[in-house]
Amino acid sequence: MPLAHLAHLPSSSWLHKPAHHDWLEQEATRLLGFARAARTPGGFGNLDGFGRLPAEPIADTTFTARMAHCFAIAHLRGLPGYGELADHGLQALEGPLKDARHGGWFASAAAEGDKACYVHAFVCLAASSLAVAARPGAEALLAEAARVFEGHFWSDEEGAFREGFSADWQHEEAYRGANSNMHGVEACLALAAALRQPLWLDRALVAAQRLVRQRPGEGVNEHFDLAWQPLPDYNRDAPEHPFRPYGLTPGHAFEWARLLLELEAARRAAGLSAPSWLLSDAQALFTHAVRRGWAADGLPGVLYTVDEAGTPVVRERLHWPMAEACAAAATLLQRTAEPQYEQWYRTFWGFIDQHLIDRVHGSWHHELDPHLQPAGRLWPGKADLYHAYQATLIPRVPLGMTLARWGEG
Repeated sequence: MPLAHLAHLPSSSWLHKPAHHDWLEQEATRLLGFARAARTPGGFGNLDGFGRLPAEPIADTTFTARMAHCFAIAHLRGLPGYGELADHGLQALEGPLKDARHGGWFASAAAEGDKACYVHAFVCLAASSLAVAARPGAEALLAEAARVFEGHFWSDEEGAFREGFSADWQHEEAYRGANSNMHGVEACLALAAALRQPLWLDRALVAAQRLVRQRPGEGVNEHFDLAWQPLPDYNRDAPEHPFRPYGLTPGHAFEWARLLLELEAARRAAGLSAPSWLLSDAQALFTHAVRRGWAADGLPGVLYTVDEAGTPVVRERLHWPMAEACAAAATLLQRTAEPQYEQWYRTFWGFIDQHLIDRVHGSWHHELDPHLQPAGRLWPGKADLYHAYQATLIPRVPLGMTLARWGEG
């Protein structure tokens, strides 16, 4: 792939090295191959550590959408077999995972539970990538996903996304979350590119401003009430929650840093204003994540959570913060060419290579215990492709271009 967009980087940068790009491509292919086994009749399910489905798998909507997104990109990049897998995900999102009565999407094929912004953000991401890949029926799915996301979750008054509703949309959850809004920003970027509607970039900007402008040098408050007042004690009694843990989540600071720079570049490409805080806050969030999350207990790796003082709370190392750390370092390196991001980029991949890549059973270990040994207490199995796969792609993608549009070219 052409490297002209990286011309400002020193020739010694890994992002300039064809051999590094080859390594990323090989790892991407290996990850994709493992994930193929997640197919179930109703979508995609959760694989165990050996790449096996349970005896009676239930398709998960978030993972089905993530798989469809990844497989659509693989198809766009010319890899045989992944178009059909992308179609399978699309059919699941149009079939058993969709609420035909009230609209929107269930959390799983069990067809029960509330309607969550987090889930719908990934449906929008998948629909956007499937549409760019021109898969049959994807345009209709994209239009429906955007309609539901805008109509139920986006709030012009708040300049942010609402969190969740009852299945019939009649009762709203009394909570606002940074995690769902972060993925809402990601969905906005994808929708803007797929629909060619810059309005989604405006929504992404105001949502990002609400969430990260408060204190980027100290991370992002994760939990809020309906008036957007922080809830610092939220889930203190459930600190290991997989989506709403107590305290601060350094992995999210890395993820926000990347998204701010992708938003900056996308707005510039669309001829829209891109305020300077998008870069400065991205840098501040990365610095915070390194200071608070990396080796905070004396061993390498990014901890899952810390408290406001920076004291470790949950010391397990999950795979996704490391993937996001790599992606953030690569994005900041592209944007600034500062040597510190090159060094961190190499450090993060070094940790992943040594501790997370499972060369025996496939994919990455999704969790390491505090002694850096593979574990599954918080996140059993290897259900996720999205974070690791994107980490192998983002270092090769020009800023301002979604992964699907890059794959298309």
